[in-house]
Amino acid sequence: RDKVLNAMKELDYTPNVFARGLGLNTMKTIGIMCIDSSDIYLANAVYYLEQELRKYNYDSILCCTGKDYNNKKSYLELLMSKRVDGIILAGSQFVENTEAYTNDYIINAAREIPIVLVNGYLDAPNIYSVMCNDEDAVYKATKLLINNNHRNIVYLYTSTSYSGVYKYHGYLKAMKEACISLPDDYHHLCGKNISHARDYLVSLHDKGFRFDAVMTSDDSLAAGAVKYAHTHNIRIPEDMEVIGYNNSVISLCTEPELTSIDSKVEELSSCA
Repeated sequence: RDKVLNAMKELDYTPNVFARGLGLNTMKTIGIMCIDSSDIYLANAVYYLEQELRKYNYDSILCCTGKDYNNKKSYLELLMSKRVDGIILAGSQFVENTEAYTNDYIINAAREIPIVLVNGYLDAPNIYSVMCNDEDAVYKATKLLINNNHRNIVYLYTSTSYSGVYKYHGYLKAMKEACISLPDDYHHLCGKNISHARDYLVSLHDKGFRFDAVMTSDDSLAAGAVKYAHTHNIRIPEDMEVIGYNNSVISLCTEPELTSIDSKVEELSSCA
């Protein structure tokens, strides 16, 4: 053994990780997939996932897939070809809710290795889901606004993913319980962008719609609501209340600072 170790040292030999993995039947590597690593929520999720994996001496391979279905499928196949020990899908936008696409590529991969969904859900063997109760969180936040005597509550959201759908359900549930019915203009799907949210609220105002509160599915949209309020001399929270989601650094960057739902991204990632 000493002769081998000395020879390795003299030759500056680096073991072939792939060959070692074949012999041990484990690569000690986990694949992580996310839609966009520049997104604050997903960037934090990836950071916490990697930190936790290191505690168990696992390496990780990160793939940023974008939203395109075919790209997601291709990246999953790429990770499978690397013989990773498992794959973590960070974020809820990997499970497709449209009829145009299926989730078979995830289900098929799970027949060979474990798949873990961070804040997504797919009912199939060897697929594990770690979730935040988004519906209940938005329900309680919307109910808080209603209890503060708000009736014209705008809801802005960024996606129709698993998480996005349940957040929307929470808003609708609270409004229905309070017997509040508003035109479709009061709930709007917009880009995950501060300017998009601001511009939509400006357009609502210009069309004559009046609103006294804004509930959002992401802090970026809530920040857009604050920018709208500043340009129209609307006081927050006296004239309009705003609630964000994710309790990200954006919630600290506005004046006044945002009320925001904490989605517990560190706990979600560590558990995954």
